[in-house]
Amino acid sequence: MDEAVVSTFGFGLSDPALANLLQIVGLSLRVTLTALALAAVIGLPLGALIGISRFPGRKAVIIVVNALMGLPPVVVGLVVYLTLSRSGPLGALGLLFTPAAMVVAQTILIVPIVVALSRQTIEDLWGELGEHLRSLGLTDVAAVPTLLWEGRFALATALLAGFGRASAEVGSVIIVGGNIAGFTRTMTTTITLETSKGDLPLALALGGILICLTIALNAGAFAISRVGARHAG
Repeated sequence: MDEAVVSTFGFGLSDPALANLLQIVGLSLRVTLTALALAAVIGLPLGALIGISRFPGRKAVIIVVNALMGLPPVVVGLVVYLTLSRSGPLGALGLLFTPAAMVVAQTILIVPIVVALSRQTIEDLWGELGEHLRSLGLTDVAAVPTLLWEGRFALATALLAGFGRASAEVGSVIIVGGNIAGFTRTMTTTITLETSKGDLPLALALGGILICLTIALNAGAFAISRVGARHAG
């Protein structure tokens, strides 16, 4: 191994390989964080509305949302692929095999998680604060922003769960992104590819980063729950 080799996470990587690693990590985080932001905008209000509203078929809706938390990623990838392909309804947008397509697939995977977890949180809060909020003249819909703010610590944990699901995703992003070097190659797809090629240094380095992200997510969720508990006390 020549002098240009550097040590990254304990594994030898050349300078170009290190630059490639940073590009892959950057793309992975951009795609996942964008998907998480979209899922939050869609899922938090929707989960809150389901939590506080009473309507025919509500139990069926909750069952479906909970079931969608376990959506098979490859099925999501296939549906998005067919939708964005040239013969699909959105083929004219030219999004297939781009980071945007990966964002769409990850958003679809995250939204049910955010909806289900936020629904439970807001429903519990509504049971505690509903009478007080009604006395202030707030209707169900008008109370949603207040409930989201009061449940912000628990909801942050729900978002972390969504981030964890998306950051570890492989199947759907390979299908809709194509795993194109320098364009749509993420941490998980690179690990899969490099391992199949027997080229382990980059795969091991990215695996180490994913493990660090997992630990950081769990630490963040624990810290947020502690802060929320102190706030509630």
